[in-house]
Amino acid sequence: MARKLTRVPELSLRTFTRGGPDERRAFIDALMEGFQYFGFIILKDHGIGRDLLQRAYGLAEAFFALPEAEKLRYMTGPDGQRGYTPFGREHAKDSRVADLKEFWHVGREFAPDSPLAKIYPPNVWPERPAGFRETFLALYGALEEAGFAMLEALAPSLGVPDDYFRRMATDGNSILRILHYPPVPPDADPAALRAAPHEDINLITILVAANGAGLELLDRDGNWLPVDTDPDNLIVDAGDMLARATNDVIPATTHRVVNPKGLNASRYSMPFFMHPHSGAVLECIESCRGAGAKYPPITADAFLKQRLKEIGLAG
Repeated sequence: MARKLTRVPELSLRTFTRGGPDERRAFIDALMEGFQYFGFIILKDHGIGRDLLQRAYGLAEAFFALPEAEKLRYMTGPDGQRGYTPFGREHAKDSRVADLKEFWHVGREFAPDSPLAKIYPPNVWPERPAGFRETFLALYGALEEAGFAMLEALAPSLGVPDDYFRRMATDGNSILRILHYPPVPPDADPAALRAAPHEDINLITILVAANGAGLELLDRDGNWLPVDTDPDNLIVDAGDMLARATNDVIPATTHRVVNPKGLNASRYSMPFFMHPHSGAVLECIESCRGAGAKYPPITADAFLKQRLKEIGLAG
């Protein structure tokens, strides 16, 4: 990190997936630099069509506009891993107040007789709006493919095989979260934010750029930096699982979503949390060991359950 960066780097995924050796090397180096410096990068030319993104946003708005009683029919359990989680349920680790949001989780889809049925809960789907299931499964698949490319691009900088993270994340417990931040209620706790400062649990998060401002990251100098980009771009950040595997060579960056300063309107966003498969072991990569591993090995499943308790989504 010899250079001082003043903004989150914007990278073209096409230069990695279709570029020549020099373009691929430049992408690999810039990705590692951005992750180490900010924990975030912005991704353009990712191949996910604007029509799919716009359709997804329209369906998200339509679903969250449904009556509360109807939405509550799709709550699936205390851990919130599938279906609907109502407003005010989740809180950041160590936060005393709940976030000002509601959301829907889409997980991996599999046949009832698949071995994965014994590991992951099945998806649930709302009766309306029409096209919800098909659209968000398509978006899930497209974001996962972009995520696999990102994980492959990380591998050379860490001295592991190109498929190291792909193997870890194949059939993983990855989740697409469809988020709605309603207008901030007049009686909201003064300390409550749309999303209080936190780090993501997973390997990497691929965020479809939201339809409103508010996302901020905490830079290495302790300042909050807005993360804004074109709505067709993706925002990618490193999570706790990647930080643990890299011995904090790639740190998980604290970020938040602040309350609106102007028009108090709804905000929607769609982060894809890329998780390893449940049996994957998070352990220090040899090239990152330095003076010694900071964390003992732990399975991805055990780590996820630990963190779900800390944020109020598990007992």
